[in-house]
Amino acid sequence: MIKRICSHLRWHYINVKLCIFSLFCNNHMNQSYAADVFMEPIIWFVDNFTKCLGPVFVGCVMCLMSAVIFIAYWIGLPYWWEKSYETTIGLLIVGNWLLVNTLFHYYMGVATPPGYPPQESLIPEAVSICKKCVAPKPPRTHHCSVCNRCVLKMDHHCPWLNNCVGHYNHRYFFMYMVYIVLSTFFLMISGFEIAYNEVWLGNMDAVVDEHANLEPVGFPLKFNQSMMSDPNWKNEVEKLSMNPELQWRRRAIIFMAFICSGAFVALFSLSVWHARLIRRGETSIEANINKSETKRLAQLNKTYINPYDFGPKKNWEIFLGNGRCRVWLWNIFPSRHKPIGDGLTWSTIYSISENSGIDHLKIA
Repeated sequence: MIKRICSHLRWHYINVKLCIFSLFCNNHMNQSYAADVFMEPIIWFVDNFTKCLGPVFVGCVMCLMSAVIFIAYWIGLPYWWEKSYETTIGLLIVGNWLLVNTLFHYYMGVATPPGYPPQESLIPEAVSICKKCVAPKPPRTHHCSVCNRCVLKMDHHCPWLNNCVGHYNHRYFFMYMVYIVLSTFFLMISGFEIAYNEVWLGNMDAVVDEHANLEPVGFPLKFNQSMMSDPNWKNEVEKLSMNPELQWRRRAIIFMAFICSGAFVALFSLSVWHARLIRRGETSIEANINKSETKRLAQLNKTYINPYDFGPKKNWEIFLGNGRCRVWLWNIFPSRHKPIGDGLTWSTIYSISENSGIDHLKIA
C-alpha cells in the first residue's frame, strides 16, 4: 500500500516537473521574458485602469479649466475694468485669443482619432506584423495596449485626452500644451497685482476709504498713531476679514495661483521636451528606439542616423502641416488642416534626391 502511494506521488511529481520545464526551460527563456511574464498582470491592470479613468480625467480637465475661466472673469475683469479701460480691452483680446485656441485644440485632441491602419485590407506599405493584433504594421506604427489597436505614428496614450496621440492629432496635443502654458503665464502676470493686494496685503481698500491716515508702505503695513488710537479700527478690520465674499475671493485667488503655477511648470517642461523631439523628427517611442540603436551601433563603431530627421526647420514644417498652401500664421489661430501625408508612407533622408522635395516623396 505504501509502495503504491509513493509510486503515485512520484508520478505526479514527474508531471509537475515536466510542466515547469516545458514552460520555463526552452530556447526563448531569458531574464527579459521572465520579467514580462511576471509583469503582464500588472500591465493589464494599469492598461484597463487607465482606460476606465480616461473619461474621469477629461472631466477633471474641463472642470479645472471652467473654474479658472470663471475666476478670471469674476475677479480679474472687474478689477482691471475699474483700473483702466484700455488695459482691460487689451487683456480681453489676448485672453480670449488664448482661451479660444486652448479650448479648440483640447477638443480636437480628444475628438480626433489618431489614425489607424486599414482593417481587413492589403497594406502594401507594411514593413512588419504586429505581434499583438497580428496585422500588417506600416512604418512608425505602434500598438497601444490601452486602445488595444495599432496607431499610425504613435507618440503615446494620453489619459488627459482619453485618446492616443498619433499622426492626425499630434499637432492638436502639442498646440494645446503650448496654449495652456501661454494662458497660465498670462493669468499669472495679469493676476499678480490682484493676488498681492487681496491675499498678501489683506485687501485693506475698504478701510483705506474711511481712514485717510492709513499709510501702506509694503508688508507688513505701518500705521500712524491717530489710526491706532481709533477705537473702531479693530472692529472694522475684524469685520472686513470675516466678510464671506472676501473670504471666497481669497480662496479663489489662492486656488487659481496653485492651478496656474502647477500647470505652467508641468506643461512647460513637457512642451520643451516634445519640442525637442519634434525638432529631431521623432516621437516619444522613436526617441527610445533611436537611443537604443545609437548605443548598439556605437559598440560596432557605427553611427546611427534617424531616417526621419530632415533638419529642425523642415521637421517643424512637416509636423505643423505647413505645405505649399499653408502658412505659419495658421497655427496661431484655430485650424483643422490635416498633417502632411496619410500616415502609411513616410519619406526619409535617403529618399531625397538633389532636385526633389519632401512633399513629393513617399516610400514604405
